[in-house]
Amino acid sequence: MFSDFHGNENVVQRLRDMLQRRRLPQAVVLAGSAGCGKYTLALMLAQAMNCLTPPASDGLPDFCGKCSNCVRIAQAQDLSRLCTEASEARENMRESDRKETRLFVQTHPDVLIIPPDPPQMMIKVDQVRRVIESIYYRPSEARERVYIFTDSAFMKEAANSLLKVLEEPPEFATIFLLAENPGELLPTIRSRSMVISLCALPVEQIEAYLANHRPEWKPAQRSLVARLSGGAIGRARNFDLPAYVSARSHALIILHAAIRGDDHSELFKVTETYRAGAEGRAKLDALLGAFYSLLQDLTFLNSGLPQLVRNSDILGELQRLAGSADFEWISLASERLAEVERGMRRNLLRSLSLDALAAALEKSA
Repeated sequence: MFSDFHGNENVVQRLRDMLQRRRLPQAVVLAGSAGCGKYTLALMLAQAMNCLTPPASDGLPDFCGKCSNCVRIAQAQDLSRLCTEASEARENMRESDRKETRLFVQTHPDVLIIPPDPPQMMIKVDQVRRVIESIYYRPSEARERVYIFTDSAFMKEAANSLLKVLEEPPEFATIFLLAENPGELLPTIRSRSMVISLCALPVEQIEAYLANHRPEWKPAQRSLVARLSGGAIGRARNFDLPAYVSARSHALIILHAAIRGDDHSELFKVTETYRAGAEGRAKLDALLGAFYSLLQDLTFLNSGLPQLVRNSDILGELQRLAGSADFEWISLASERLAEVERGMRRNLLRSLSLDALAAALEKSA
């Protein structure tokens, strides 16, 4: 039920009030950082709109979670797994069929989920055309058709096609657009939708949640994850702490080599482990994320704001590094990291790119 949604109580109450007064717009942009609950909330609203035995809680509409509509819609909760299965099924098709098949997730005939389509990981025009083909037909088993676009990265033609639907949407269909940054959507799409933002949750609230849901973590670990999650409870719940600590240790080795000119033998041992392939790409992405996190903490320390440091478990080490890293160096380091990211898209050797990163920063340190 809606009471199981953590945080943003005012936003949830506002949406439920719209449902009660039948004033929920035909197009809603749910905005917020990754893991803040946008997708979960969209599914809950789809259930509330189509529950066969809708209860009321706090005087507002809710959903039972037990009727056939609620159960089938809830089966789409594990979006990552379902997208992986759909991608694998497409890979097993004949080449001619594979080229014409787009990615969708559908566990209920009247609720269609549209994730970004690989390999570009963008919403494509054929996916929007599928929406257009079905949206004007009345729902077969539910009261309302629901469409959930799980990403705001639209190809240009796809965005323009969606705009045509938003100009004249049917009264029995609702479109949810999930976006980390609503500014990525066309202004004309935003102007035809209601933008509702989910705010970051306080660190203390996420720590309390983790105490119940990740009891195997020590208090210091829960505090670290709560700070690193950026106020997103879903990100905190699924946070891979060992992987992050490992990536951060490599980022620290590169930082020490760049700032202090340490013996580079340890640096080379680390960078040699970043190989080609999908596994190497995921490892590098984790390293870059940890590196950006450390640079942000160095910025906080140089600004006299140690209370904002996210990597609080290594505060002492970061304070020592901050003495040698001024704002100009941190800015340069951020630019160099962005160059490494761009180089990955050109398939440059990862180990050499990381060596060059450390060398360039050491020269300018």
